[in-house]
Amino acid sequence: MISKLIATLPRFALFSSARIPLYVWVSLVSQVLIVVTGGVVRLTGSGLGCPTWPKCTDSSLVTVPEMGLHGIIEFANRLLTFVLALIAVLTFLSILGLGRELRQGLFAPALILGLGIPAQAILGGFTVLTQLNPWFVGAHFVLSGYMIAVASVLLFRALPPVHVAVSPAIWRTASPIALVGAITVVVGVLVTGAGPHSGDAKSVRNGLDLDVLQHIHSYPAYLMLALIVLQWALLVRRGVPSHQTRIAALLLAVSIVQAIIGVAQARLGVPPLLVGLHMMGAAVLCSLLTWQWLAIRGSNRKAVSN
Repeated sequence: MISKLIATLPRFALFSSARIPLYVWVSLVSQVLIVVTGGVVRLTGSGLGCPTWPKCTDSSLVTVPEMGLHGIIEFANRLLTFVLALIAVLTFLSILGLGRELRQGLFAPALILGLGIPAQAILGGFTVLTQLNPWFVGAHFVLSGYMIAVASVLLFRALPPVHVAVSPAIWRTASPIALVGAITVVVGVLVTGAGPHSGDAKSVRNGLDLDVLQHIHSYPAYLMLALIVLQWALLVRRGVPSHQTRIAALLLAVSIVQAIIGVAQARLGVPPLLVGLHMMGAAVLCSLLTWQWLAIRGSNRKAVSN
């Protein structure tokens, strides 16, 4: 009933199906952006700029002059959650208006995005209420990474490229890359929790050895890079230009940059700027790792060539 009502509204309406391509792109970009702004909050020591939740202070919903610049940075990051929620609602209503057949494959990720945003807000509240407990902070990033992956699925399904069949060898590279990539990101979260940038001078760290963790983090990262090189080489050898080759090339480029930044920040004592760039790279990787899997294995396996 609701979908029929939405479908009868003018094409220029905010939740018109014609706006879905814009909404799915904005959904993905905004999910990456919330990770970046969250990194700014932590790296500037503004994690407790609003020392309580859901209010900013005990007596004010918004930041007050006494909280200074840290309060402005933290409150601005909280406001971005409402922007994400608005985008999620517009996306979901637009997809709902497509009707049962056309929205197949789009409804679930759109719904997950809508439900995940309040979950992000609540988990973010727990990080504040626990004085930036590193395990809650890490869980918040993992949830954001999952949301980025879901937004990537939604975009890929809403704007599906023309599928090009791949060889069994290429087909088999997709899942190992996604799995090792996920492990790399999770271990990276542990590294961040052991590092010096807690978000506030009084916040504790996770107690793990940073130097040891950085070495452990490098093992799956280099394995992921090797697997991506293999996938890209197999795709190039095929000699058929496709979206799969372009995604693999972009994934390879981002992974190389991530490796360079990772080594540099370890050698230079994890300066905030490099840590922020590395966090942004991890967010982009969450999307690209999802895309490469969808591009290679997202279609029916019967389409795989010999």
